[in-house]
Amino acid sequence: MEFNASQPIYKQIIDDFKKKLIRGELKEGDKIPSQREYAEQVRVNPNTVQRAYREMESMNMVETLRGQGTFISISADRLKEIKMEMAVNLVDYFISEMESLGYSREDMFKILEQEQSRKEGGRQ
Repeated sequence: MEFNASQPIYKQIIDDFKKKLIRGELKEGDKIPSQREYAEQVRVNPNTVQRAYREMESMNMVETLRGQGTFISISADRLKEIKMEMAVNLVDYFISEMESLGYSREDMFKILEQEQSRKEGGRQ
């Protein structure tokens, strides 16, 4: 996993788990690596992973069972909320960056439409 210096690592870890949930790579009941194992996998301080896991628990994404490990524990409704939150964050970022470049709303829509058409044309 590559980390971005502009955001705390523990938040990036949480976002990575969110994306895996949204894509269906992780599902309800799946066991995730222990904090120590995950820290070794992604080469970060175990305290950083501990913070991420604690946050995910408070966000109702995972549940830690003493002596058994940490498991995905998320409702379908909560997963929908997370997906929408991530989409809104991406759109907000896109809009603010495009506005900083001087693009109008209409310009943004044109660019999005052109890019979507170009990508659809490339799939054929």
